[in-house]
Amino acid sequence: MLENFNALVDGLPPALIYLIIAGLVFAEAALFFGFVFPGETAIVVGGVLASQDKLSLPLLLIISVVAAVTGDSVGYEIGRKYGTRLLETRAMSKHRAKVGKAQDLIRRRGAFAVFIGRFTALLRALMPALVGSARLPYPKFLVFNVIGGVTWVLTFTLGGYFAGEAFDHAAKLAGRGLAIGLAVAAVIALIVWSVRKHRREARDEAAENADPALEQTVSSAIPAQGGPSGGPSA
Repeated sequence: MLENFNALVDGLPPALIYLIIAGLVFAEAALFFGFVFPGETAIVVGGVLASQDKLSLPLLLIISVVAAVTGDSVGYEIGRKYGTRLLETRAMSKHRAKVGKAQDLIRRRGAFAVFIGRFTALLRALMPALVGSARLPYPKFLVFNVIGGVTWVLTFTLGGYFAGEAFDHAAKLAGRGLAIGLAVAAVIALIVWSVRKHRREARDEAAENADPALEQTVSSAIPAQGGPSGGPSA
């Protein structure tokens, strides 16, 4: 598995790999790209590449943190500027149950919701814009954005790094064939778990979307653009 992946990236210069990872992490919240591709996948892969000396781990961490914090800040500004019009977009309307949950989390936890949302793929894409729409002061948002971004990048990048290190160590001890077999089995198990989780969440969201009270919550929870403040405090 890793050998095939190595063949795929061997022809790419490190600068381009850094750029791709940064772009995916940035776009997750800034362009709502997180609806289709979780940014944590990019930084886990980056960590694996760093374990193979294809990338510099310190530079990868710095680039990923900057991209994460900047992307969320752009998402915040989009939410602050466009307010409730965000809810009229196709991406938001398809996930109105999750939007309602995110808004409730913002009301209950204030700025800390930014940190909590960082570790859930869909909330990571939604939270900055919704916080901006709620007119949470940017300095408070930035504090938890930075804390969450640093923690998230360290967790998943180092996870990928140590996974790559463990694979190389297992290959030396047990033989590369056995190590690849174990890695493939682990990936299959992860895919099965991910598919089941996705189907369960889709069923739950479909049930929640059928609740008219939830739709009323989503349509009224975010203040209109230019309206009074009313965002929660940390």
